[in-house]
Parts: sequence; structure tokens; C-alpha cells
Amino acid sequence: MPVQSKWQQLPTEAINPASLAIDKLSPAAIVDLMVDEDRKIIAAVSKEKKRIALGVEIISQALRKGGRLVFVGAGTSGRLGVLEAAEIPPTFGTDPSLVRAVMAGGNRALIRAREGVEDDYEEGSRSLARLRPTSKDVVVGVSASGMTPFVRGGLNRARQARAKIIFVTCFPGTELQTFVDLMIAPAVGPEVIAGSTRLKAGTATKMVLNMLTTASMVRVGKTYGNLMVDVQTGSEKLKDRARRILSIVSGIDYDAADKLLKRAHWNVKAAIVMQKTGRDYRQALSKLRRADDLVREAIGEDIEPRLHELLESAEKQKHPTPHP
Repeated sequence: MPVQSKWQQLPTEAINPASLAIDKLSPAAIVDLMVDEDRKIIAAVSKEKKRIALGVEIISQALRKGGRLVFVGAGTSGRLGVLEAAEIPPTFGTDPSLVRAVMAGGNRALIRAREGVEDDYEEGSRSLARLRPTSKDVVVGVSASGMTPFVRGGLNRARQARAKIIFVTCFPGTELQTFVDLMIAPAVGPEVIAGSTRLKAGTATKMVLNMLTTASMVRVGKTYGNLMVDVQTGSEKLKDRARRILSIVSGIDYDAADKLLKRAHWNVKAAIVMQKTGRDYRQALSKLRRADDLVREAIGEDIEPRLHELLESAEKQKHPTPHP
């Protein structure tokens, strides 16, 4: 019998033999089944490590040269791209225009699924065109099935602009691998509910996007060691984090860190340079610019010894040596 469906042979649509009787299982057994299936995600993503690392190089080089990072997706894949774009500015202090996301159905589709919008190839092309992509940009298409027309339309527009294209999918066999600069395809296998790619495929995609964005931000100097030194301070929680980071790096107390941050206009990097070098705010900014915005280069000091010391001290406090 000939196959009538173009989706039928996709791994994301396959029937999982482990969950055939899932509707007869107890809650605990369903959870056990899902945990067992989710273990396969790590292995699938691990096989793509070299490609993910190459993606980081592509993105970080583009960002250094004034390019942008743009995600294009639909449904769960689209929402994951939007999540990345939304969380980069507060975490790494970037301008909201640096990392963007285009989602089929627009903002309304974020909170309520809009079926059918993913099938509009032309709208995918138009949506990306509105961002005026250039050859400096990197466009990341996200499609678990590898077939979403909206995403394909967006990637075609990106190719016309000569932007670099990365494609994240859970279908290694997609023919798009010949169209893009890099394909990252964790093969997670069939879902416990056939076709529900918000499950393993969604989790694997989230992991890949986290790695691409986080590692790229680290590479362009958005951290000092593993400290979030470009954090935005728009809330009390984030201001508290800024004070603690400055205290950790410089050794000054919490109140002194607060006063210094106010002088530095809540720019954590500038505050660190001011404290370490004795420069004023404007001089600190200038020193950072000359160091390509890298704190390590600006102050000529590694943070690892200080962090090791603090971790060891905390460990001793938790497990004090008993007196004889």
C-alpha cells in the first residue's frame, strides 16, 4: 500500500513501542516511563556536540562583527526561540535588538496555539524580511520535524540576504541539510505520545538553544569566569545579584559594593574595573572598550583562585573539622 502522508515516515511522528499501553498505566508508572525516555535526550544531544560547538563559533563571530542572532520557528519550536530571545537581555545585558525571534502566528500564538499558521511559507519569508536580515546575521531555523513551511520560508529569505543559517531539528534525514550552513539534529526517537514534539524533541531543542546562546555570550565576554557580570539590574533580585558578584570579585562588603555600583551606574563590569584599578567610571568604560569588553583582560586578573577559595570556605562551614 503506497504511503499517502509525507509526515508518516518522520521519526517525530513514529509510534513508540515503550508506551503502547500508556493509558493503562498508573501515574507513577507513566512518570517512570517518561523518565526512562528522557534519558535518551542526553545521549542524542551529546552526539551533536561538535556541531553545536561549530554553531557557537558561527554565532560568536557574527556578534563580534555587529551581526544579530535570529530564531525562526512555529509551535513549540517557535516558543523556545522566543524564550531564548527574551531571556538573553536580562541575563547578559544585551540590547533587545541583538537576539530576535520570529514565530508563526506572532505574539498571539505564544499563549494560545494557532493551528495552520505554520503551513504559510510566504508568511515565514515576510516575517523574517521585516527584520531586514543582512549578511552579518545568523538565522537559526527551529523545526522538530524538519518540514515546517513557515520556517523554510524564513530560511529562504535568510539565504537571499546571505545570512549564515543554522538549522535545529530532530529529523537528521531532512533534505534541508543541503540548504543550510550547519544542521544540528539530536535524534531523540519517537515520543511517548506519538507526534507530541513538546516532549523529548522540545527538551532536546531547548538544550541545544541554551548551549548555542550561553556559549556564544561567554565567548563575546558576557561573563567573568562563570559570573554574570553583564547582568541587567532592573529588579531588586538582580541588584542583589550585582552586589554579590562585585563582593565576590573584589572582596569588598555588601554595603560597599552597593555604593560602588551606584557610582558605576549599576554597570557591574565598570564597577569591577573601578575597584581593581582605581579608575573613575568613564576611565573604566574606556579600559573595557580597549579590552574588547573582557573583564579578565581589562584588569589582568583571573577569577578562578578567588572562586575556589570561596567554595572551599563554604564547604568547610558546612562540614567543620571536629575538635579532638
